[in-house]
Amino acid sequence: MSDIAQVILYSLASGVAVLLGGFLARLKLAPDSPLGREISHGVIAFGGGVLVAAVAFVLAPRGIELLSLPVLISVFLLGVISFLFLDRLIARRGDRAGQLMAMMMDYIPEAIALGAIFSTDRKTGLLLALFIGMQNLPEAYNSFGDLRRSGFSPNKALAILIPFSLVGVAAAVAGYSFLSGHQELVACLMVFSAGAILYIVFQDIAPMAKLRNHWTPATGAALGFLLGMIGEKILSGMV
Repeated sequence: MSDIAQVILYSLASGVAVLLGGFLARLKLAPDSPLGREISHGVIAFGGGVLVAAVAFVLAPRGIELLSLPVLISVFLLGVISFLFLDRLIARRGDRAGQLMAMMMDYIPEAIALGAIFSTDRKTGLLLALFIGMQNLPEAYNSFGDLRRSGFSPNKALAILIPFSLVGVAAAVAGYSFLSGHQELVACLMVFSAGAILYIVFQDIAPMAKLRNHWTPATGAALGFLLGMIGEKILSGMV
């Protein structure tokens, strides 16, 4: 299979996680029960753990390796500040679809980086595809809830997620076509995403995940990070 075919396949698989997350939210049982709330908070926390793992094992190491210290600092802070202003804009507008917007702003640069690095570093590309899929699932799960609270019907909310599941394929193909060989630029995209992710985790996900006197959220976060370590360990042995 050619590199471009693999880029399309892996980016499509990570994008399908958007639909899967929305579908699981659509089927969520007893959403207003204590068990339903615990499951919801556990999913949110699991997504936070996966996002931290993506930063720790893929995004930050690439930037530290390839970028000078001034560039590393500048691009990381740009990611943080960009999402800070996005967060303030969403809060000012009272837009309940904020999780969906944040997911797309993070998903697109990661998908571009996936396509760009795949031809020269397949292991990192595959690991990034795995992380993108794992983080898309809980983020889409939460986005479905945001859309429902905005007044959309369950079917309409799920339909809105369909085009977003395909955005990553276009971004990955663009990255492969135009950025392959531009390692420092790709590293900048990854560090930008790292800054944005850490802002999202501690501004939105961690506070949303907290549930007093319950163990599920904290355990979910730890399991999400553990899954990242497992992926890194397995793929580190691949050629």
